[in-house]
Amino acid sequence: MRLFAVMLSMLLLSAAAHAATVEVDSPLPRGNQIATFGGGCFWCMEPPFKKLPGVKSVVSGYSGGHVDRPTYRQVSRGDTGHAEVIQVVYDPTRVSYAQLLAVFWRNIDPTTPKRQFCDSGDQYRTAIFFHDEQQRKAAEASRDALAASGILRGAPIATEITAFSKFWPAEDYHQDYYRKEALRYRIYREQCGRDQRLRQLYGAAAGSE
Repeated sequence: MRLFAVMLSMLLLSAAAHAATVEVDSPLPRGNQIATFGGGCFWCMEPPFKKLPGVKSVVSGYSGGHVDRPTYRQVSRGDTGHAEVIQVVYDPTRVSYAQLLAVFWRNIDPTTPKRQFCDSGDQYRTAIFFHDEQQRKAAEASRDALAASGILRGAPIATEITAFSKFWPAEDYHQDYYRKEALRYRIYREQCGRDQRLRQLYGAAAGSE
């Protein structure tokens, strides 16, 4: 498993050594860039990215749908087209887009369409929302590298790679939920079977908090 992790990281780094500055709704601090990932419950996707050196912020929210300013209640009903996502602002001189992709894959089950672990529905689909052509190429290269590694035992990858359109931040109580409601978060994560499934897929290379 360790060899897989090293090989995948090398492939990702060569595929996306640099990601271009992208257009966002509000100005980014000079030199920073942005990435948007859907990995099921956004509570669980914040911690692995927030601990990365070079990551400036991680915000939970909604993307990929057709409703403006969606609420959590609307998204959770599954009728907005949005997925739960995180948006990552990072310094590319300290952490590359390729490294972010490696963390993303190790924290999801890419073989399950329209669900993640115990959460089912299109709002929990896995997705990479690319902001430019370089990100698209890097995302596709990372997906192909994972498929070729054999770690998924031939299971098809259901994760979508699609153009970013709009990001709507989630309600305040969702931000940093793993810290604000640490006990409830731990109970949810354990009962959902997230870590168990990630270990089945990736072994020692699985993502963690």
